[in-house]
Amino acid sequence: MSTTDQGPEFERPLRADAARNRELILQTARKCFAERGITVTLNDIAHEAGVGVGTVYRRFADKDSLIEALLATKFEAMNAAAARAADEADPREALRVYLMGVFEFRARDRALADAIVRAGKARPSIVHERDRLELQVTEIIRRASEAGVVRAGFSYRDLPMLTTMLGAVADATRDTDKDAWRRYAHVLIDGVIPPVDTDAMIGTPLGREALERAMQPAS
Repeated sequence: MSTTDQGPEFERPLRADAARNRELILQTARKCFAERGITVTLNDIAHEAGVGVGTVYRRFADKDSLIEALLATKFEAMNAAAARAADEADPREALRVYLMGVFEFRARDRALADAIVRAGKARPSIVHERDRLELQVTEIIRRASEAGVVRAGFSYRDLPMLTTMLGAVADATRDTDKDAWRRYAHVLIDGVIPPVDTDAMIGTPLGREALERAMQPAS
């Protein structure tokens, strides 16, 4: 079978310039998808990276193959965040750290939800990373449940909806107050982990003009 038939994962080691181009394309794609979502095209990525469209297609046959290459890094990062949270001795703090971490991932990355959905159809190594994440986070939730600090019935399966809710706020307010999502992240976290003492909400509400801009439908 020829190298071309075998596809990018089975190619001979890349020349230094080709390797640099591949990394540039991946970094640019990560930025574009995070900022604009999954509708970004390979042509958009080539333009943003300052390379020819042919250079992108030589490294990635289509957008799906590029997205799959990025999936691995997303799940590695989320697994690392879960491992850091699990190191917290206090079960309440462990869950709080993870929830805030995954909310921050979503606030920065519009394409996170799509990546998680796509993981189920990705190559086995990515499915393994997805399943490892579920096991890690389920254990964090179990510890919090046994300690009696998490709302009864809360499950790992609730996280996609919570991150979707938080993501909607982050996307709507990104151009007016890039940290506005943090105020509402704390509301969601308090809903999952009822606080012992009721603290004031962090930050301040958006002003009238900023709120009106944030509430306008996306064009």
